[in-house]
Amino acid sequence: MPSEIITLQLGQCGNQIGMEFWKQLCAEHGISPEGKLEPFAKEGSDRKDVFFYQADDQHYIPRSVLLDLEPRVIDGILKSPYKHLYNPENVYISKDGGGAGNNWAQGYHQGDKLTEDIFDIIDREAENGDSLEGFVLCHSIAGGTGSGMGSNILEKLNDRFPKKLIQTYSVFPMTNEVADVVVQPYNSVLTLKRLTENADCTVVLDNTALNRIATERLKKATPTLAELNQLVSTIMSGSTSTLRYPGYMNNDLISLISSLIPTPRLHFLISAYTPLTSDNTESEVRKTTVLDVMRRLLQPKNVMVTTASRDKNITHCYVSILNIIQGEVDPSEVHKSLMRIRERKLAEFIPWGPASIQVALSKKSPYVTTQHRVSGLMLANHTGISSLFDRMCDHYDKLIKREAFVENFRRLPMFKDNLDEFNDSREVVQQLMDEYRAATRKDYINFGNTQTAQITSTDPVSNTVDHVSVDRSVQLQHIIVDSSDPCKCTRTIKTHPWRSLAVILTSNVLLAHITTTPLIFRPRARIPSTARTSLTSKITTKPVTSGA
Repeated sequence: MPSEIITLQLGQCGNQIGMEFWKQLCAEHGISPEGKLEPFAKEGSDRKDVFFYQADDQHYIPRSVLLDLEPRVIDGILKSPYKHLYNPENVYISKDGGGAGNNWAQGYHQGDKLTEDIFDIIDREAENGDSLEGFVLCHSIAGGTGSGMGSNILEKLNDRFPKKLIQTYSVFPMTNEVADVVVQPYNSVLTLKRLTENADCTVVLDNTALNRIATERLKKATPTLAELNQLVSTIMSGSTSTLRYPGYMNNDLISLISSLIPTPRLHFLISAYTPLTSDNTESEVRKTTVLDVMRRLLQPKNVMVTTASRDKNITHCYVSILNIIQGEVDPSEVHKSLMRIRERKLAEFIPWGPASIQVALSKKSPYVTTQHRVSGLMLANHTGISSLFDRMCDHYDKLIKREAFVENFRRLPMFKDNLDEFNDSREVVQQLMDEYRAATRKDYINFGNTQTAQITSTDPVSNTVDHVSVDRSVQLQHIIVDSSDPCKCTRTIKTHPWRSLAVILTSNVLLAHITTTPLIFRPRARIPSTARTSLTSKITTKPVTSGA
């Protein structure tokens, strides 16, 4: 049974790239703009149910929720040839229609007020599926709705669906030009904190790199938004091809991303696609082989994130690579190509992990004609992503130093009394950059081991831990609760490299579980009532006795 995925489209950018994504999926699965299966697509072996479901009249409807605070973009979608494709109950536009004014705080505040209406839609859509696996969120981190309301929804999704995966396709603003939105650096840093703490996987799409690729590879003098959105939709459809055209491996979202993400915070992925073509241009690539495709995917000019570092003392490298090769490919070609890439040392990997490229083979859609026999998509975890965050923080630091343009933030509840949220977000992003840089070193395996968990006082009435802070999932707490006297609780902090720990205190019994392999465990200010399921293994619990 296929595992369903719900797509959430937020704001102008999110709805535009979401629209292109559904156009692409309809073409690849032989579905008309009205949602009807084309006569030539009756015998397909694809899995449409991952992203679509069938209505009573048998036409296909996307598992998608369209959200915006202003009507312009969604109105355009509902007047397009695809207006009958979507479920009208899954479209939500704020009643006042005023938008968020490109202000993160305004978008976040609006998200708070509209929580009940929005999650009525999301909950209903989630209940429609038999085996919901997770959510895919499309948004920009620079505006107001995609960043602010997107952050709010991301936090609430995490709390309401703790066992479901959350993947985002996040468009990052251009950092080498003057920003269209003056508070863009604030919006970006505030959103990046939520992506770090609440998403399981973030595919980063850098507008600077997208413009460069459209100019250099597609020969567009001045790329339009539609052309850039088409590039993003190519990445989205390519990265989900193994889910929709299943093979022996990578048939679901968890298997696709778990091998790319070794530790909790290092979940920001870069992408590349080759060969790139557009409707009006002919490709420069005349012949494609598996080796040629895999070699091109490693070239920086094809990567959709600018990873050039300004720090010459750091040699950035790959943490992991997954290549999805589409077309009729002989597995022996893949093996030979991997050997050639290793011999030529075309990819440099981290010194503390496996130095290998993973390859997933996927069928091409029989309903879409392409110019090439073989095409490829790369999803990679690369430490050079920290340079993108670094440039973003430079712009942020220049603004916050003078407290420029913060008055619009102060008008809203989160920033009314102080600017602590700015400082907290900047600190989280700094920790993220530090960890990516540390991942380039051999001693990364011990990164963070000197830090300890902090536990505040225990409430003697309910005997519950009021506050638990666990940093990077590398500490082990030995806590002994005296069940005969609820007021007594002995706490000892010990450090163990690479152990993940989930703790819950209910009634008078402390529950804990220790695993011997790194698991995805998201640090939280409060441990929720239900332990989060990791990407690689389900966390179970057992009592900690006095002999622990």
